[in-house]
Amino acid sequence: MSTGHVRSKRELGQHFLVDENILGVIGRLAELGRDDVVLEIGPGLGVLTRYLADRVARVTTVEIDRSLEPRLSERLAGADNIAVVYGDALALDLAALDPPPRKLVANLPYNVATPLVVESLDGLPSIERWCVMVQREVADRLFAEPGTKAYGAVSVLVQLATERAGFHPVARTVFRPRPNVDSALVAFTRRPFPPDYAAIKRTVRGAFAHRRKTLPNSLDLSGVASRARVVTALAELGLGTAVRAEALRPEQFVELTGLVS
Repeated sequence: MSTGHVRSKRELGQHFLVDENILGVIGRLAELGRDDVVLEIGPGLGVLTRYLADRVARVTTVEIDRSLEPRLSERLAGADNIAVVYGDALALDLAALDPPPRKLVANLPYNVATPLVVESLDGLPSIERWCVMVQREVADRLFAEPGTKAYGAVSVLVQLATERAGFHPVARTVFRPRPNVDSALVAFTRRPFPPDYAAIKRTVRGAFAHRRKTLPNSLDLSGVASRARVVTALAELGLGTAVRAEALRPEQFVELTGLVS
């Protein structure tokens, strides 16, 4: 599929999906069903949007770039189960969508993929399954192991709220323009939130805010808890004062939050 005269906008992280061969993989990882209500963010030229609409009950797609409206209208013509919303997905009240989406399936814009995923965990409680195309670096970060370079706040928050259900590397050739980085499809499903997820989120973000510092110093500098209080909490967990955030498993952040809150 050609992009015609449509130019991608680098500042919006646009890389249009043009190879329809990848759609079957998306459909399999998303486990699409006829009753599904799907949210898509960043439809671009509408290739994935149309594929979804042919297989599910309802698709709401959110596009920030109004200049794509003519191409989207042409591509989606005749489909009465698609709602196109123009605006910034990070600023819109997507939790108010009716009917509420059960799945988030999208080729996410590179520059907002991480915050979109993280904010959807608690901001879109109706979502039960995600299938997102992201940079390979981001995909690796979502389910990284403690102690690795990729492991960070995003890893902890995603792993506390979800379980990985699938992974598929994606060739650069499926996009126009062709990106300079590799991509991957990642699928994950919701699991029950630990109690007081909002407080845990604050602890996790504070812990990784000063990654090179020890955990007591990072949480103190972030205003989450005093250094003395964190030191006492770590001792109860059997951890020393020199420990850094990347050493803790996701469930240990739940315990730590309960001790310092």
